[in-house]
Amino acid sequence: MSWATCDAVGTGAHWGHETTIGAAAVTRRIALSVGDPNGIGPEIALKALEALVGEDRLRITLFGPPDVLRRTAKAIKLERSLFGVDLRPVGELPVAFATPGEVNAKAGASAVASATAAIKACRAGEFDAVVAGPHHEGAIRQAGINFTGFPALLAHVCGQPEDSVFLMMVGGGLRIVHVTLHESVINAIARITPELVVTATLAGQRACRKLGLSATSVALFGINPHASDGRLFGPEDEERVVPAAKRLRELGIDVTGPEGADMLLAARKHDLYVAMLHDQGHIPVKLVAPQAASAVSIGAEVLLASTGHGSAMDIAGRGTARPDALLRSLRLVAGIGSVPVAAA
Repeated sequence: MSWATCDAVGTGAHWGHETTIGAAAVTRRIALSVGDPNGIGPEIALKALEALVGEDRLRITLFGPPDVLRRTAKAIKLERSLFGVDLRPVGELPVAFATPGEVNAKAGASAVASATAAIKACRAGEFDAVVAGPHHEGAIRQAGINFTGFPALLAHVCGQPEDSVFLMMVGGGLRIVHVTLHESVINAIARITPELVVTATLAGQRACRKLGLSATSVALFGINPHASDGRLFGPEDEERVVPAAKRLRELGIDVTGPEGADMLLAARKHDLYVAMLHDQGHIPVKLVAPQAASAVSIGAEVLLASTGHGSAMDIAGRGTARPDALLRSLRLVAGIGSVPVAAA
């Protein structure tokens, strides 16, 4: 299956209305895709809507299969959450394939279809941001879709190179941009260049401004332990990260590093951290904000956030899933509440 087969709406380009944190008078329009319909996505989407009743700063439109949402609402006794909700039917899932906890290609294709439709509607100017429910990579792979994460999907839909869109994990007072993401460590290190580090850092700075930070101090993680201790553990940091730090300082950015990720995180003195590899960024955020982190795709014309957790097939359909991370992502892109800063 190609990207072109996914359901889609709208064209054009749109960043949405600007707002500042705490600007209660501004209503933010959010496109919420439900993710894998066989996972916990439909359940936490409905629970999030229930939790946000009366919150007039958010106007949410659901993108997903209506039948699945109706069945889920009935099962968890939240039928009222669908009353009056703007629902865009997309990624319909045949009943034969709609089984909570089951990984299959139809459900994987549905998740990509609903996210794609939400992104395109946002590009068309209908929404200010997108929040995507959790997907299941195995199900998407079964559907034959080349999917390496929401940053790559966002880049494709927005017509940008994949290496211009990055993932920023937000949680527990940390914001960590990833220079590389879902690939082998060998391939990731080979792909890291000073230019890529600079591009990722600048994308992170722009995203922080979108989320309400007026000034941002940045710390660059080293590739190797202790940022290579000169060249003791290899030349990679000196050849790839040090030139990036120099260039960023020339641009007037407050940059520390490269230094060892462990030392920088222990100090917690910076607003934005730049990880060179997937685990450097994911592990600390998931340690300090388990089940409550947001994964924000940055660098594209559309701002997209998702949960820091997956589709939780093991508890899908039980009614026990918590919407905490999804609520955090919705509030984050809407600019509701304060933006946490790193602890001193």
